[in-house]
Amino acid sequence: QVQLRESGGGSVQAGGSLRLSCAASGYNSRSYCMGWFRQAPGKEREGVASYDRDGSTTVADSVKERFTISKDNNKNTLYLHMNRLKPEDTAMYYCAADFRARRLEPDYNYWGQGTQVTISS
Repeated sequence: QVQLRESGGGSVQAGGSLRLSCAASGYNSRSYCMGWFRQAPGKEREGVASYDRDGSTTVADSVKERFTISKDNNKNTLYLHMNRLKPEDTAMYYCAADFRARRLEPDYNYWGQGTQVTISS
């Protein structure tokens, strides 16, 4: 059974940094494409970054200059490194996985419960 557990969220001031982690279990994460999504209250879920099986990554234009995605296959863990955070980055951040390459499309098969990120000005 595929399980994804996010951690690392919190409350920080604008300009700060956070690193989100997504621990995957129940499958070998090398076999799956994984992604980070976020959803703010009243807004649709949007793709932030993705990591495909071949190691290629996609990062949304809106955060490309500030966020990076990485993966530790030995630990079955996906990371989202967020720098120079802004109040508009405030959202629930979700990790997702799918055998198919979905990149930033929010139709992954498996989802975590999310971790809250709150940025104050």
